[in-house]
Amino acid sequence: MPSEPEKVFNPHADVASKAYINSMQQYQEFYQQSLENPGQFWANVAKQFHWETPYDPENFFSYNFDISKGPIYVKWMEGASTNICYNLLDRNVKNGLGDTVAYYWEGNHPDDYSRLTYRKLLEEVCRFANVLKSHGVQKGDRVSIYMPMTMELPVAMLACARIGAVHSIVTPWTDGRDFWWHQEIEDAEPACYPEWMSAEDPLFMLYTSGSTGKPKGVLHTTAGYLLYAATTFKIVFDYKPLDIYWCTADIGWITGHTYVLYGPLANGATSVMFEGTPFFPDTDRYWEIIDKYKVTQFYTAPTAIRSLMKFGDEPVLKHDLSTLRVLGSVGEPINPEAWLWYYRVIGKERCSIVDTFWQTETGGHVITPLPGATPMKPGSASFPFFGVKPTLLDESGTEIKGEGEGYLVFSQPWPGMMRTLFNNHPRYESTYFSKFNGYYCTGDGARRDADGYYWVTGRVDDMLNVSGHLMSTSEVESVLTEHPRVSEAAVVSRPHPVKGECLYCFITPNQNEAFDKTLISELKVLVRERIGPFAQPDVIQHAPGLPKTRSGKIMRRVLRKVAINDRDVGDTSTLADEAIIEQLFANRPKN
Repeated sequence: MPSEPEKVFNPHADVASKAYINSMQQYQEFYQQSLENPGQFWANVAKQFHWETPYDPENFFSYNFDISKGPIYVKWMEGASTNICYNLLDRNVKNGLGDTVAYYWEGNHPDDYSRLTYRKLLEEVCRFANVLKSHGVQKGDRVSIYMPMTMELPVAMLACARIGAVHSIVTPWTDGRDFWWHQEIEDAEPACYPEWMSAEDPLFMLYTSGSTGKPKGVLHTTAGYLLYAATTFKIVFDYKPLDIYWCTADIGWITGHTYVLYGPLANGATSVMFEGTPFFPDTDRYWEIIDKYKVTQFYTAPTAIRSLMKFGDEPVLKHDLSTLRVLGSVGEPINPEAWLWYYRVIGKERCSIVDTFWQTETGGHVITPLPGATPMKPGSASFPFFGVKPTLLDESGTEIKGEGEGYLVFSQPWPGMMRTLFNNHPRYESTYFSKFNGYYCTGDGARRDADGYYWVTGRVDDMLNVSGHLMSTSEVESVLTEHPRVSEAAVVSRPHPVKGECLYCFITPNQNEAFDKTLISELKVLVRERIGPFAQPDVIQHAPGLPKTRSGKIMRRVLRKVAINDRDVGDTSTLADEAIIEQLFANRPKN
């Protein structure tokens, strides 16, 4: 018998029977079409949107992934023009969705809430677009946005898109430079003609988290991103009219851009938007919101799931979660223990879990289960989305066939992928295309099992080599979090005079659990039993918290510095809580 995390969980019959893609056979048919004739596949998707200048279905895309053949480029629908704001708002209002709620907004305090229809959202966007124009903002300008998760945030982003400005992020209020929102918007006109944009015109820039170094300005463009955000949202979450969808991500990172803003609105969806924390006023806040709005799709990060697990099942059982149909996971590989809790306690074994793998650079999901079709393996992202062709390569660039583990790369483009790094195309080419000619390199490692499922093992630079044994940090972390007293774990390596590298582990215990010698001993035994004697950690340190970026990713380079007691930790401006660094140094074991 396989161990429990290796079990396969089939989609519930109620989910599969009504899904857009309801079997693996249907998935395979669509997937093959998307690879064999991607132009035709995505041209069919494009028919649902408005194009001011029509696209040429015979010349739908072109690309070069091979530096030896010239500059790297990706182009979709070149020659066509549209406006993404028009497609998200005007099109839906004209199609009869004007009075449909676009967002239910929930503030940090439960008594603070509101709603915004598509018609009202369009009006507010036009008002602010006119405000921007009154200050001289025009097509091609770059507008930086620094706002909380209030309804003014999507309004500001869509106003930029409406007039052809590129949105990004900035520092907060500066006297003499800035204007009060409500004063500016009060007298602005509620109508603004959209600026028609070429398909490859820039839409937005996002700076990556900096978890592996200096942040990079990832640039996404208009038409291809629209197609991909809309399609992945509809198919991966199986969104239907009258559903209520909730993604907990902050709009300031890519998950918020694609799956709070652009993807849902492109489908005329109704979403919940939450400004607060899952722990206020109590630890059942997420479940209370799902119950309140009758949420059908819920999308959050493994970090949040593990944080809520430690409070047990009781906060969940206080609420009716029976409307849920699809549960999503995003941001990092989810460990099987968290997956099983999510499936059983939140989903009551009837919801499909879509464990999505993607990046800021990919624009949308690239490897993911489909809720009505994919048999689920806890911890596996499963199979590629339409148009995405993953390959595993070894260090020499040789393709790994069948079962195996290697570098995760892609051999052809999909519409939503980034086009360049802002003002630094050479870095774009060297970062993503120089290691293996002809491939986009994700920087992640992955394993493919005998059934063809993909298991993302984490950043390639998060691989550990202990006494000649290669293992991923996520593999060890998954074992550590099996312990019932452990909430979170992070593993890095540090130099060892005999083994080359040794394991240095950071452990955050569950609430009200002590970090003591017994726990340390039990964790060492657990790793030894699950992985092998070579993997037994040399150091296990108490961590009151982990250094995470605002998108929830662990900044491992900081942990490596703590492990070797080097206080030169570099740029930590993207950390959610920089104070945790000093606490980690203070907690270093004396021996």
